[in-house]
Amino acid sequence: MEKSKILIVDDDPDLRRGLNLRRRANQYDTVYAEDAFSAVSMAEKEHPQLILLDLGLPAQDGFAVLEKLQSNPLLGCIPVIVLSARDPYQNQSRALQAGANAYFQKPADNGELLDAIRAMLQNSISRSSDC
Repeated sequence: MEKSKILIVDDDPDLRRGLNLRRRANQYDTVYAEDAFSAVSMAEKEHPQLILLDLGLPAQDGFAVLEKLQSNPLLGCIPVIVLSARDPYQNQSRALQAGANAYFQKPADNGELLDAIRAMLQNSISRSSDC
């Protein structure tokens, strides 16, 4: 069975490394982007089954990434989990309205994050013909 691919979008190399190790330990392939521009181009190139997205990115923020993903028919159906250190009271509902499927405050509980990843990947597999 093919491993699911997760695109990790975060400008913090230590966080990317930690997320990578935890995802690979759970049998997921990972690819990376460190800014909004490379996030969208990497999604187009790699066709991940899920995106872990930070809001605080250089140049453009994660909201710009969500907007670009949602406006692209080939990328808009990819589930997105936002991982952010920004104030959740100001950003959680905005992220969900912009197209994110879930929002986790950094540092996220690894077990809860993994459960959300599994559930979203399972849902995206069951409706893969829609994308």
